[in-house]
Amino acid sequence: MKTTNDPRALRPRALLSLAALSLLAAACASVPAPTAEMAVSEAALNHALSAGALAGAPAEMGLARDKMARARTALSAGDHALALTLARQAQADARLAEAKTEAAKADKAAAALREDSRALREEMDRKAK
Repeated sequence: MKTTNDPRALRPRALLSLAALSLLAAACASVPAPTAEMAVSEAALNHALSAGALAGAPAEMGLARDKMARARTALSAGDHALALTLARQAQADARLAEAKTEAAKADKAAAALREDSRALREEMDRKAK
């Protein structure tokens, strides 16, 4: 393997590395603070909680709360890209938890209606005899 100590051979690599680091730093700095997305995600969490999702879908709510806490930490640390990603994930988890909770409530209501209907049919059959 041939190695070179020629400083001119190392200069293009160093410049390329510096350019790549500059672009990476600029890309990270260009993500604005996701304050609106954070607020929407907080609202989704609160809405899911008010729908009873903590009892109806505890695993999903746990994920949503954890991701929202991590999003707040990332925002405080200045990692806006991570904060945005985590806030969006928390919002999706909260909406899933709410949907599962509402679906369980609807299933329970449907079962109650089926039972009421069955009881009414039995009563009608008894009176018809």
